[in-house]
Amino acid sequence: MAMVIEARHAGWKVAIADENPFGGTCAVKGCIPKRVLTGAAEVIERAMAMKNNGITGDIHIAWSDLIRFKRTFTDPVPATRGNFFLKEGIDAFRGHARFMGRNKLRIGDMTLSSRFIGIATGAVPRRLGISGEEFVSLSDDFLAMESLPHRIVFIGGGLISFELAHIAARAGSSVTILHRKGSVLKEFDPFLVGILVEALRTSGIEILTDMPVTSVEKGADSLLVHAGTKGENVFETDMVVHGAGRMPNTAGLDLDAGEVKVDVRGIAINKYLQSISNPSVYVAGDVNPRGKPLSPVATMEGGDAARNMIYGNKVVPSYEAVPSVVFVSPLLASVGLNEDQAWKRGITVVVHRKETPDWFSIRRVGITRSAYTILTEGKSGRIIGAHLLGYNADEMINIFALAIKASLTLADLQEMAWAYPTGGYDINRIR
Repeated sequence: MAMVIEARHAGWKVAIADENPFGGTCAVKGCIPKRVLTGAAEVIERAMAMKNNGITGDIHIAWSDLIRFKRTFTDPVPATRGNFFLKEGIDAFRGHARFMGRNKLRIGDMTLSSRFIGIATGAVPRRLGISGEEFVSLSDDFLAMESLPHRIVFIGGGLISFELAHIAARAGSSVTILHRKGSVLKEFDPFLVGILVEALRTSGIEILTDMPVTSVEKGADSLLVHAGTKGENVFETDMVVHGAGRMPNTAGLDLDAGEVKVDVRGIAINKYLQSISNPSVYVAGDVNPRGKPLSPVATMEGGDAARNMIYGNKVVPSYEAVPSVVFVSPLLASVGLNEDQAWKRGITVVVHRKETPDWFSIRRVGITRSAYTILTEGKSGRIIGAHLLGYNADEMINIFALAIKASLTLADLQEMAWAYPTGGYDINRIR
């Protein structure tokens, strides 16, 4: 959408096509509805953490009411977006688009030609390649279901599985995560991930590693998930959810007809987000193999791609200061480099790391698991990576993102007179 808006504001005639309701994954069936549900799970978590510390009584999630509340955010989006396109003079088409040539698309029974074509079709769940895959539900299904099953198995140990599992567990389901490898949440700091996994297991979420799912079988009243190197472990459940990764959504675009080459990662592009084989084509979002699968990144890339179309290739997107968050409890957040990435770049790293359950900002909300890993460059002292676990980490990580963007040092941040007592003030305690 950012690509279209930028081009339209430059005075260009633009069109947008989508076979799904307008709004995209994030607003309709991704980060926005997910955050509404994780927000409810946080309320339950906070109340449980403060039990016997001044908070009494039991609260619970009424799932159907929560889904109704979620829909107040998602249901209006398609019409709102459609009205926006109309107001802005953007031609909007509902239908599947596919290439008919280097500069030509077919949408339904209509053919459009354009000097430039932008691809921002997002991602789809990766094929599992197992028997019984048809019995596996998607995250879309989870976010839309009217009632919550008693037992749920999540396939994969990534962000999607962890967040949805946390929601389901706090809503009263029995939850199991099965991950085929030994390490979960591989994009995050291993030290903090270890603490988080321990916390989630203590709270009742079963997390099993080195447990590849080999098949899913439909029983009389349940689903049977076979897992292990030979499928020797069987988990009986009411629902199985796919959380084992996503892939660029390019199927059905007829990229060959548009002379748009792909490689093993996705659409082959240069650093300006431009197809290496068809200079009329630019990409943004999950179809970009160089970027990160995050909504703010897609927005940034859409604007950059449009500016490169309009003014010539001048803008190269930067991913160094893009934060990401796992919305569970405790919150896990990350920005910049991790240790392995820093060493591979030949950067001398100073690691600042500590568990912090005794900090006032943590103790006052009853949280028992909290920690940080801050990476600074040895010579300059500038912050190159920040990894946080604990209360308010989703907001605190933005301070470190700004610090990385501005090449600030830890000493620069500690010169600030932060409001007290807040999480920001805790930066002064990092050593």
